[in-house]
Amino acid sequence: MFSNFPATKAFGAASLGAPFATVFTSSTKGLEAIAAETTDYAKVSFEKSQAFFEKLIGVKKIDEAIQLQSDFTKSAYDDFLAYATKIGETYSGLAKEAFKPINGASPAQPPVVAPPSKAPVATKQN
Repeated sequence: MFSNFPATKAFGAASLGAPFATVFTSSTKGLEAIAAETTDYAKVSFEKSQAFFEKLIGVKKIDEAIQLQSDFTKSAYDDFLAYATKIGETYSGLAKEAFKPINGASPAQPPVVAPPSKAPVATKQN
């Protein structure tokens, strides 16, 4: 029944091993880039927040505090949008790289067709 099992196993290893190794490598690099970018964003955000609070402590008038808060909020929002856009592009690139080897390998592989079974089909008798 499974006389051709070694050939089937070799076909699976050859056709799937290389693309998945490539996917793993590109995924690892992409996730490392995302982690590095997130760490940098968090570090810069913390430093800007710290500087904001130091300025806020020195404020003498409520109008200055409101203006300072408004400027900080706008800056934080702009920084977050830039970060989110960059991370989104990184995730998009990661997905494209991850599926490129699989999509590229699919058309080149011949379709696998199971040979017809020669075993008789048992019929159920009542």
